[in-house]
Amino acid sequence: MKEVIAVVRINMMNQTKKALTDAGIAAFFAHECQGRGKGFINPKILEGVDKGYEEAASVLGEKGKLYPKRMVTAVVEDEKVSDVVSAIIAVNKTGKPGDGKIFILPVADAIRVRTGEKGEIAIG
Repeated sequence: MKEVIAVVRINMMNQTKKALTDAGIAAFFAHECQGRGKGFINPKILEGVDKGYEEAASVLGEKGKLYPKRMVTAVVEDEKVSDVVSAIIAVNKTGKPGDGKIFILPVADAIRVRTGEKGEIAIG
């Protein structure tokens, strides 16, 4: 089993939900989150901020703000990971900064609380 975590633009959430459902993934979570990518800021300014230079922090200004995003999480069987990733990319890729990120992590086990079922049967 794998956990697929995707951070996407807020305005792409409805398309992402539909794409996941169309790919056969009916169970997933969506969370409000905030973040930013490194591509929006000159790395030299970030170095200055890390070193404590107030001038760098003031230059950072609006470019350093966190942007609202959505984090979508789905735990799926290993063979469905590529379908999930493809579905998310298909609806979120615009070619512009801020399209999002996808992370894939191993899942040791899953347990359905109601029935006590374990493993892949618990996520289906």
